[in-house]
Amino acid sequence: MELTASAHTDTFARDHLPPVDQWPELLFELPELRYPDRLNCGAELLDGTIERYGADRTAFVLPSGERWSYGRLRAEVDSIARVLTEELGVVPGNRVLLRGPTTPQLAACWLAVLKAGAVAVTVLAQQRAQELATICEIARVGHALCDVRSVDDLAKAEVPGLAITAFGGDAPDDLLRRAAARPEPFDAVDTAADDVALIAFTSGTTGRPKGCMHFHRDVLAIADTFSQHVLRPEPDDVFAGSPPLGFTFGLGGLVVFPMRVGAAALLLEQAGPKQLLPAMAEHRVSVVFTAPTAYRAMLDAFDGHDLSALRRCVSAGENLPAATWQAWHERTGLRIINGIGATELLHIFISAADDAIRPGTTGVPVPGWQARVVDAAGQPVPDGEPGLLAVRGPVGCRYLADPRQAEYVRHGWNITGDTYVRESDGYFRYVARADDMIISAGFNIAGPEVEDALLRHPDVLEAAVVGKPDERRGQLVAAHVVLRDGVPRDEGTVQRLREFVKAELVPYKCPREIAFLDALPRTPTGKLQRFRLRTRPGNPPQERVLE
Repeated sequence: MELTASAHTDTFARDHLPPVDQWPELLFELPELRYPDRLNCGAELLDGTIERYGADRTAFVLPSGERWSYGRLRAEVDSIARVLTEELGVVPGNRVLLRGPTTPQLAACWLAVLKAGAVAVTVLAQQRAQELATICEIARVGHALCDVRSVDDLAKAEVPGLAITAFGGDAPDDLLRRAAARPEPFDAVDTAADDVALIAFTSGTTGRPKGCMHFHRDVLAIADTFSQHVLRPEPDDVFAGSPPLGFTFGLGGLVVFPMRVGAAALLLEQAGPKQLLPAMAEHRVSVVFTAPTAYRAMLDAFDGHDLSALRRCVSAGENLPAATWQAWHERTGLRIINGIGATELLHIFISAADDAIRPGTTGVPVPGWQARVVDAAGQPVPDGEPGLLAVRGPVGCRYLADPRQAEYVRHGWNITGDTYVRESDGYFRYVARADDMIISAGFNIAGPEVEDALLRHPDVLEAAVVGKPDERRGQLVAAHVVLRDGVPRDEGTVQRLREFVKAELVPYKCPREIAFLDALPRTPTGKLQRFRLRTRPGNPPQERVLE
């Protein structure tokens, strides 16, 4: 496969793509996936949408009720792009870190980075200094646009050469103040459709983040497959959801999908079930994206909230139990659209909607995608037998300079790390994760990463972290710890360890249960036997559990 001539003057991203022969096979069979060679997805989502639907339509809604039109959004984006290119020295191909709560300003920065031809690296506002430093090192990030409320941890990361520009504050050099002085339109950089537009980071089972590089055409492809053919949004829809823009689930559901059809999105800085449910009622949300955990929690607090505007509910991030689907359907009359996606593939690739939904299954391949279940050698297994899920479509895994590319892409297929069964009627049913990844309340958590954080505490000799089944969250992060002699096995120690991990990692990675053991189970050769930890009986006397 030959790449189109790049618009990037900083060629780091393209230079560090895996060799083309290590890519999965890409499919562009649908007519809407045959994109032109030159394409800027930021311009297409913003300028192209305004051409089709007009500048007066609402793009974003704030909890206060304030509304940003597409015309205002374009003015903000173009002004920010001018500051990036004319004052901050950003050139096409530079990686720009984006950090902050889910706000129209953060979304505007993302679009501005794309229109400027740079590469967006959006991270979570919760991520800690060490995590941020690792991401910046891997992606060679030189610029950061950061909500003023999220600057501290980024500054503490002490990334060499990183220029941090804050927005949302009162300082004279605030990005938005500088942008207000540059109201002229900005012509988007003429990027190639296969220029890297964004790098999304995901944690592998070793805990070392993997940078997933996605092209400009990929951003549109997720809208032109799952959104167009399964979700089927309408221009008058109002989207909302719990995932932040640092997750591709949130990026698609709150920015890409609504903008592709000229719809609006309610952007919530706090979007847990307690905040999401009343906000959906107040702002007449019609499309919601969240995890099964949130649907279960919202059922418990449903009374008094008018969700009559709601028509589409999307679930991803973890397996959707049939009981949760049924309970939501009985209460609302709505059928949750289940789906499985991956950061490596940007968004959902197996799903089903409306009459095609079969509770307890994920669904069928989204139009534009193919899927099968294979054995370790890559050969298809018979229907009804478990195996590894393999998928391919218009988007594929391309890790940033990472040898794990060869693990994820095999025989031209993306191997997602999930164990699935394909039923005789073609529906795919989730069985389990094939590796040690913990999926809790829709978040992917690498056990070894949490172990590393625990081991940095001076009282910890050994640590092993596994997922424990949990009815509400899917899995809990459960840590098994061997303490140094003399350290008490009490709730005070539990509290100290949890606070330590929270200071090291995003809070959702913090163990919800900590068990103190005399020794971790190992083979005679010293290999940790994780399966024995997963099957341990709950809470013997030496354990102290903090919920």
